[in-house]
Amino acid sequence: SHHSYEDNIALTKKVVEYAHKHDVTVEGELGVLAGVEDEVSSAVSHYTRPEEVIDFVTRTGVDSLAISIGTSHGANKFTPEQCTRDANGVLIPPPLRFDILEEIEKQIPGFPIVLHGSSSVPQDLVAVINKYGGAMKDSIGIPEDQLRKATKSAVCKINIDSDGRIAMTAAVREVLATKPGEFDPRKYLGPARDSLKELYKHKLINVLGSANKL
Repeated sequence: SHHSYEDNIALTKKVVEYAHKHDVTVEGELGVLAGVEDEVSSAVSHYTRPEEVIDFVTRTGVDSLAISIGTSHGANKFTPEQCTRDANGVLIPPPLRFDILEEIEKQIPGFPIVLHGSSSVPQDLVAVINKYGGAMKDSIGIPEDQLRKATKSAVCKINIDSDGRIAMTAAVREVLATKPGEFDPRKYLGPARDSLKELYKHKLINVLGSANKL
């Protein structure tokens, strides 16, 4: 949340009180993610403080808690200066702060944890976008092996919205670039949906481990 700690508690508690009257669960957020989401932006991340989670969860009554351990919104999650490069010059992002996650689990054992801003930003799809007129320079996301590790913890929900946007945009750009005379939306929205479907199949089966689970 971009609010102060006390303002975050007050606002979240109001939402919880209203939502629970209508049998709606509420996901609270403690900590700040860098990037832009729904017109709310932050230049830097502020990690969740494990020593605050018991107080926050108790006073707000939230049903799950989104934390900040190094993820961020958007497709440019890290600057090149924050990363290292491998022998081929490919950017390697800094690791997530699993030590913070582990401490939070100790503070609120069994409580559902959420990770926002966790898209992996598939480089093959970024390459397609750039090939056909895009300008996604130095776009980099959260490595899938780190997401797999997170699924073994109390993390029960991982947000990967940017990956879906990238998958659809890559397909649309390719169709419009290779078939410039095409004007029927069905001819590019169909491939966009197919690209999105394949991405999420991969994520559910090979990364998040949530396939065939309720």
